[in-house]
Amino acid sequence: MATDSSTATNGSNTASPRRIVICGGGVIGVCTAYFLASKGSTRVSVTVVERSSIACAASGKAGGFLALDWCDGTPIADLARASFLLHRSLADLLDGPSVYGYRALTTLSLPLSASGAATSRAPALPSWIDGSAVARPRTIGTLETTAQVHPQLFTRAVLSSATADYGVQVVFGEVQNVEVEGTGVRLRDGRILPADVVVIALGPWSSRLQIISDLFHVSGLKAHSIVLRPQDPAVISPHALFLSYQPSPGGKTSDPEVYPRPTGEIYICGLSKEATPPDNPEDIVGEPESIAMLHQIAGRVSSHLKSGVSETVAEQACFLPCTVDSLPVIGEIPGAKNCYVATGHSCWGILNAPATGAALAELILEGRSATVNLDPFSPARFLR
Repeated sequence: MATDSSTATNGSNTASPRRIVICGGGVIGVCTAYFLASKGSTRVSVTVVERSSIACAASGKAGGFLALDWCDGTPIADLARASFLLHRSLADLLDGPSVYGYRALTTLSLPLSASGAATSRAPALPSWIDGSAVARPRTIGTLETTAQVHPQLFTRAVLSSATADYGVQVVFGEVQNVEVEGTGVRLRDGRILPADVVVIALGPWSSRLQIISDLFHVSGLKAHSIVLRPQDPAVISPHALFLSYQPSPGGKTSDPEVYPRPTGEIYICGLSKEATPPDNPEDIVGEPESIAMLHQIAGRVSSHLKSGVSETVAEQACFLPCTVDSLPVIGEIPGAKNCYVATGHSCWGILNAPATGAALAELILEGRSATVNLDPFSPARFLR
C-alpha cells in the first residue's frame, strides 16, 4: 500500500543504518540527500547517483530567483513560503552570501516598447537600465519578498556540506532501473547500489524509468538563457527584471527575465517551448534564433549588456520538468514500498528544493512531514 504525508510508514522501525539511494544530482536530489543525512544522523547511509555532473541540467542553468508569496492562492503556496524561509536559514548556515550568492532583491516589472523608439526615462529605474525601449516600471517584489541564489553554486554547496558534514556519498553512473522488490538501483554499466529506500529525482528524465512511466508522465519545457559579464559589474544594482517584450508591432509577446548576480554576471532567460530532452543532459544545446533574441533583448534593456560591450559567458538551454496538472510529485510511489519520487517542479525547482528535501526526509524517516503537507503532491493522485 502507498502512503502519504498523513499516514505513518514503518520506515522509522527499520533496522539502522538504512541505505538510501537518491537517483539524481540536481537541486531536488541534493537537498533531499542533505536533509536525510542531517536529520537521520547515524540512522541512515545516503548515496546520490548522478549520470553526468552535479547540477548539470536545469539546476545549473536556471535563474535562481526566489519569491516568498508569488505562489499564494495556488496548491504550492505553503511549499513556496516554507522553502523561501529555508533558503534564508541555509544561507546563514552554509555561509551562502559568499559561497553561492544568496541575497535579497528588488524586483521590477518592465515593459519593452515594440519599436524601441526613445521614451521618456522613468525616474524609478536604476541607472544601468538605460535602454531606449524601456518604460513604465512597476515594483513587484521587495527585499523582504524576493531573493536569489546562483543555482549551480547553491546545489554544489549543499552537496559539499552533505558530504563533508554528514557522510553522503556520490556515485556517477546512469540509472537503468529501480528494483523495489530486489536489491536496489541497477546502473547501466551493471553495478548495483543496494538500497532499503530509493528516491527518484531525475527531473524530466524521471519518467524514463518504468516505475514512474507506468503511473504518470514528466514532460520537458525547453528554456533558453544567456549569461553576460558587463565591463563594469559594480554599476549593476540588485534589481531582477520581469520583462514584457514584443519584437515587432502585433507580434507575439514574450516574457524574458533578467537577474544580475553577486558574482558580477547577468543572467537573461526566456523563450520556452515544449520539447523532448535528449538522453544525456550534456547534449542539450540552445536554438540559435532563441539565443540571438535574448542578446537582442539584453541590448535593449541596457547599454552595458549590448553585444560587443559585455562578455558572453554562456549561451545555453535546459529542460524544466512539468506534469499534466502543473504540480510537483512528491511522495511514496503507490505499490512500491520505500520507493519515493520528487519531480515536476517546473520553473520553481530552485525555490522549492529545500522544503521538498526537508519534507521528503521527514516522510521517509518519521512517516510524516512536519515542514509542509505533502498530500496535494502525492503520486497516488494519478490513480484517481
